[in-house]
Amino acid sequence: MYKILLFIVISSNILLCDIFKIASYNVQNLFDLNYNKTEYQEYIPNKKSLWNNITYTTKLFNIIKVINDLNSSIIALQEIESKNVLEDISKYTKYKYKSFIKHKNSAIGLAILSKYKILKSKTIYIKNNSKLQRPIQKIIVKIKNHNLIIFNNHWPSKKNKESKRVKYALILMKYIKQYIKDSEYLIIGDLNSNYNEYETFKYNKKLNDTSGITSINHILNTTINNKYITKYNIYDSKFNSMIIHYNLWLELKYKNRFSYKYKGTNTTPDNILLSKKLLDNKNIEYINNSFNVFKPVYLYKNNQIKKWKIKKNIHQNSGYSDHLPIYALFKINNNITKIKKSKKMSLYSKNNIKISQLYNIDTLEQNIILKNIIVIYKYKNNYIIKQKNDKPIYIYNTKYKLQLGYMYNIQISSIKNYYGLKQISKIEKIKSLNKKYNYKKLYKNSNTINIKSNKDKYNNEIITSLKGIYKNNYLHYKYKNIEYKIKLYSKNKKLLPKNNQKINIISGHLIIYKSKLQIKLHKKSDYELINN
Repeated sequence: MYKILLFIVISSNILLCDIFKIASYNVQNLFDLNYNKTEYQEYIPNKKSLWNNITYTTKLFNIIKVINDLNSSIIALQEIESKNVLEDISKYTKYKYKSFIKHKNSAIGLAILSKYKILKSKTIYIKNNSKLQRPIQKIIVKIKNHNLIIFNNHWPSKKNKESKRVKYALILMKYIKQYIKDSEYLIIGDLNSNYNEYETFKYNKKLNDTSGITSINHILNTTINNKYITKYNIYDSKFNSMIIHYNLWLELKYKNRFSYKYKGTNTTPDNILLSKKLLDNKNIEYINNSFNVFKPVYLYKNNQIKKWKIKKNIHQNSGYSDHLPIYALFKINNNITKIKKSKKMSLYSKNNIKISQLYNIDTLEQNIILKNIIVIYKYKNNYIIKQKNDKPIYIYNTKYKLQLGYMYNIQISSIKNYYGLKQISKIEKIKSLNKKYNYKKLYKNSNTINIKSNKDKYNNEIITSLKGIYKNNYLHYKYKNIEYKIKLYSKNKKLLPKNNQKINIISGHLIIYKSKLQIKLHKKSDYELINN
């Protein structure tokens, strides 16, 4: 419904203001047919890999179709090999202006196509020892007598440790601070960093060589003190002297936040970060809630991105890119109403806040009180709480002691998503109501619901009376005579049953982890064995 209203607003105001779209698209290795000795092995032209005129032409026109259908005013491209490729694209697209940069030793470069005049282009080099290092592309475009600065990026992939990406972020922030901190600018492109990198990164030993410091959250300041910068707090006085950025991924519901799939898991390597000036309702400004992922059926179907297909290093002459384009709308108009507080902000003016409301926000602007919560599950310092007729939520490692089945009012100051699991990460106060409730009534009985029908609906619920056979990490069970399976997980693998054992789940924690629903077992009493 909101998207329809947005379209109507845009249509009705088209004569009053200029609206334009900015997009970003990693095209997945679009190489030309010239041999420069910097190509990846499978893109050396006219060899056994079959990168030739036929496959190049297919890939080229597939990417051109996406660009034309996206119909943005400005599009930042990553993984373009050469000016020749950019010229071939521009022949069949309606862009008057273009810019391309590439380090001489790098296999791929960066490009921008624009319907607005590009006043200046600059290459910001990243000095390191890698022959494959990629610079940052900076352009200035003129839009109705206003200048907009765009930084197009393609940072090192996660084959590299975080320190490589931190170096990019530090150089970019130094440049912004030195030259353009009070300008209208945005940071766009493939940062190879998730918008919520800080929430999970510290647990990744393979990448974490920075003591938990992330390039996107801690250096570019999309978070401060592990809380997101939002369009509502970006102008708080406490941030007056700071260079901070708002990441547009926060505009979408959690389940829709992806432009790339890593082993089936939703990730957000492609980002658009806004500077303060693009949210001040002056000159060039971002159109509230216009950020989205471009995913028509030909690009995305059955939870799969239609990437360019290569099998055994041989091109299959089919597909587009392994990334989806992202885009946002902007306007030039000093007279349109300022950003209004959304339903997210109304949370703080209510006395009876529901847990379910927490699932629609990413960060708390201030402390809130959850009333009449019931503790329905307890494991060490971790709890699952629920309000009657509402969703449950997980409390992670709190210093407060709560009793199973008892009711409380609790004041919380921090929430987060851990790979999709919504949880309360900090409690400030608790007040016991000295009431006890038959908490098992709030469990979900497997005989009355199909837990696989809606994974988001059952996130953090406790499932009971689920009988099945455990095989190779999965519980195989039946619901209305239809066979299903769901992953069974425990941090302590010794808790898991043995292969081919029949079990009955008594209190299984349903969690979304990396986009997939599974049952987490916290303790041995969460299930019982069924004797044949």
